[in-house]
Amino acid sequence: MATSKILTGGAAAVVLAGALVFGAPAAQAQTLIPGVTGCAAQGGKQEGGAVIGALLGGLLGNSVSGHNRTTGTVLGAAVGAAAGSAVGCQMQHNRAEAAYGYGDYRQPATYSRGGYRLSSAIAPASYSRMGEIYVATLPLNLRAAPTTNSERVGSMRAGDRFQALANVRGTDWILVGQGGVGVGYVHGAYVEPQGYRYAAAY
Repeated sequence: MATSKILTGGAAAVVLAGALVFGAPAAQAQTLIPGVTGCAAQGGKQEGGAVIGALLGGLLGNSVSGHNRTTGTVLGAAVGAAAGSAVGCQMQHNRAEAAYGYGDYRQPATYSRGGYRLSSAIAPASYSRMGEIYVATLPLNLRAAPTTNSERVGSMRAGDRFQALANVRGTDWILVGQGGVGVGYVHGAYVEPQGYRYAAAY
């Protein structure tokens, strides 16, 4: 009977903690759970992680708080939500990076040139349209211009997929795209069309 009462009380306290944390106004919610809604990468894993973290943290706080279970539950829920939020946000970043590669790339402002939208961090060139998915065969640097001595604006890992928007005319350089925006250049000797190795085996 005593165990049943403790569990019932703990569940009620977790519900109360969730109401206090997630029902608070936006400014208060940011104070209670820093970063729950501030992830730069898109997706719903951050919010889901915050909810799961709040529930687990609330239960843990309730079980270890001794006489003041409500305060322990609320604090546990807040800490758990913050931790779950951080994990969820990192998962969103990992998913975006796995989808497009580009390691440390962060998209700045853009401009239009020759029918392409380009990152303000890169120089324009003369292009021949490609519009295919390519794969990096080695770790690569993204360059600001189609030359090896131009500024590094990002990176790729071996196996990263990317949008090959265009070939730079008269060269082996490829304009790398993210969401239809040109974000840098890679040399064609170190990339290949997606599925190329499998097709070559037949």
